Amino acid sequence: MTRFIGEYEAKLDAKGRVILPSGLKRQIPNDAQDILVINRGLDNCLTLFTKQSWEVELAKLDKLSNFNPKHRKLKRLFQNGATILTIDKAGRVLIPKRLQQYAHIHSEVVFSSFDNKIELWDKKEFNLQQEISPDDLSELADQVMGNLDQNE
Repeated sequence: MTRFIGEYEAKLDAKGRVILPSGLKRQIPNDAQDILVINRGLDNCLTLFTKQSWEVELAKLDKLSNFNPKHRKLKRLFQNGATILTIDKAGRVLIPKRLQQYAHIHSEVVFSSFDNKIELWDKKEFNLQQEISPDDLSELADQVMGNLDQNE
């Protein structure tokens, strides 16, 4: 499973296309065949997956019960809007309008690596999400990660 690294700025053109930054494109496995899946993400962003990592996420959802209303709702919401993107010869992908609207994406965007996926943010929204003082980051890290060493 690929774990992406990096943060990259780019611009959407008038047709909703964006050039996939070369630093990210180099990290996409050769067997991905220049195909990505894009979907609504959490916290007002879009999420891009390789086809393989998308299948991993779907396998997790397959474990949920279709008879449980919350499970059904999550499965529907997660899969709703998923779109296969093909990277064209110019290295661009077309971001569907409905997904641009969901994430409030205009012209300036940020591709941000996040585990086995890539988040696509409107630049202003991304900057708002990243606003945290060093002290607050330290406190958050302690709260979330502070006891992990004890569990080993």
